[in-house]
Amino acid sequence: MDKAHDVLIRNLCEHTPLVEDDIAEIRELTFTLRDLEPNEDFIRQGDKPEHSVLVVSGAVARYHLLGSGRRQYLAFHFTGDLPDAQGLFIDEMDHGLSALGPASVAFIPHRELFAAFRRRPVFGMAVWRETLLDAAIFREAITNNSARPMQTRMAHLFCELFYRARAAQLVRANRCRLPISLAQLGETLGMAIATVNRTLADLRRSGAMDLREGELIVLKWRELQRLGDFSPAYLHLKRQSSPPP
Repeated sequence: MDKAHDVLIRNLCEHTPLVEDDIAEIRELTFTLRDLEPNEDFIRQGDKPEHSVLVVSGAVARYHLLGSGRRQYLAFHFTGDLPDAQGLFIDEMDHGLSALGPASVAFIPHRELFAAFRRRPVFGMAVWRETLLDAAIFREAITNNSARPMQTRMAHLFCELFYRARAAQLVRANRCRLPISLAQLGETLGMAIATVNRTLADLRRSGAMDLREGELIVLKWRELQRLGDFSPAYLHLKRQSSPPP
């Protein structure tokens, strides 16, 4: 279980200074690992939460399930994220979580987390900050989907995902795994599939990026950033790495 503990510690230290006693407290937590197949749900809308989830490897998606059975994807989470930390403070989940591609997650009992928060308040503040970072991403997504043109909207999403993957040390050269389908892109950005295809083709022609076989390739970061009207300030990452070339 050391890998899961290390993943959580590294992620929290991106935004909160933890001392040795905080880290020792985290290492005492019980993790139950679960490997996920692509598109497998592991938290469902309406569930009564008793555990929080840590993404140990891969990527997962948060979504709302509509009455028609369609999904509206709300956010994506990478290794180290706590995508349902909000479940600590609500009685019923108002969203679902599913794996994008093959992924591994760890379940942490709420009772252990609350006990750890009482002993180490800074650790509790770090997890609370995770929920605030989620809220900042939600706010940006609302602006993105309602106020930006289609190409800017898609470029902004790719910028955010690449930037966050880089902070999580998941980028190799100029590439990161992003096993998202065109249909899921449309359900994230409020686009019909024909608009997704046309917009993605426009971005490819710009030479700034490509998306092929589940991999996001950033060829010209500053151009993609310009096309997406992207500033990473809303992500509130303290130890930001240098922009890629």
